[in-house]
Amino acid sequence: MLHLRTDLSTQHLPLGKNNKLMSSMESREILLWSGLVIGLLFGLNGQWSGFCLNRALKEGWDSGAKQKAQSFALALMVSTLGAQLLASFEIVDLSTSVYRGNGASWLFAILGGLMFGYGMMLANGCGARAVVLLGQGNLRSFVVLLCLGISGYMTLTGLLAPLRLTLAQATVMPAHGVYEFESSVRYLAIGAFSVALLIFVFWRGSIFKHKRDLFSGLVVGLLITAGWWVTGSLGFDEFEPTPSASLTFIAPVGETIQYTMIATGMRLSFGVTAMVGVVLGSFVAAQWSKTFSLQTFATPSDMLRYMCGGALMGVGGALAMGCSIGQGLTGFSTLTYASMLAFASMLLGARLAIRKGK
Repeated sequence: MLHLRTDLSTQHLPLGKNNKLMSSMESREILLWSGLVIGLLFGLNGQWSGFCLNRALKEGWDSGAKQKAQSFALALMVSTLGAQLLASFEIVDLSTSVYRGNGASWLFAILGGLMFGYGMMLANGCGARAVVLLGQGNLRSFVVLLCLGISGYMTLTGLLAPLRLTLAQATVMPAHGVYEFESSVRYLAIGAFSVALLIFVFWRGSIFKHKRDLFSGLVVGLLITAGWWVTGSLGFDEFEPTPSASLTFIAPVGETIQYTMIATGMRLSFGVTAMVGVVLGSFVAAQWSKTFSLQTFATPSDMLRYMCGGALMGVGGALAMGCSIGQGLTGFSTLTYASMLAFASMLLGARLAIRKGK
């Protein structure tokens, strides 16, 4: 069991308050251990399969290979259906998530998405992929994550935070989405969307020649769903409620870096334990497959490119309220228009980077 510090002593508390405190501590430990397990499985799967939006786009645009894109589309379908089922049965309240909070900036959804997509191509991988690669010894990813985490937190709570808040208030749009439709219309829209994704995934059955990608997309979608369930139900603490959430890789990377420096002044969170789990899972998978090896930059210009890519992903992801996983899957599964706009902008930013590279 995780031993969490508390300044409260339970010895002299009335029985009712003592039970509440114990219940709160148990919920918190469930949340933290669940984050570690979900991250571990994500890391194992990511190292084994190479699941990554950046790779999916590159292979699709350069060679026409679709299996990685089909894997991502399958993850999108599963995570969306999973999140909506949890919400429909009132197991998880998605309205408490950051994606459905007090609205989002249309400017930041577009600008942040473009920056993240462009930076993802410069760094040769999204934030999630960088965490996975770190676990298998890729030191380039270590530099990328430092730049991503620092620039992301600088935008969220640091030097750029006042400017971000000012511009966000001036360009905010209500948190509208497909979830606002009547039940019959909403289910019809979700069904049509799922069918379209299924057609893309299983068109001509080519995905069955790449069973690893098929399985990987299914696993990632289920892990996103599990994240919603854990934070919104299993580990939810009614005495200290927190927003429902799932996997994302911008704020948690910065939070993990911060926790390693000032652990005595912070509390562990689902995001931090998930990041630790991803690195551990990738490390275990790399050791098992004997693919662990230290890798670094070939030239100083490569290092500069990766650093710029990491910084763009950090700032862009903070503005867009998520990364290719945090908005492309987790945010999208809440069916908000802002998440859809941010994800579309990421795809456009990646496309612009590919064109400039040519």
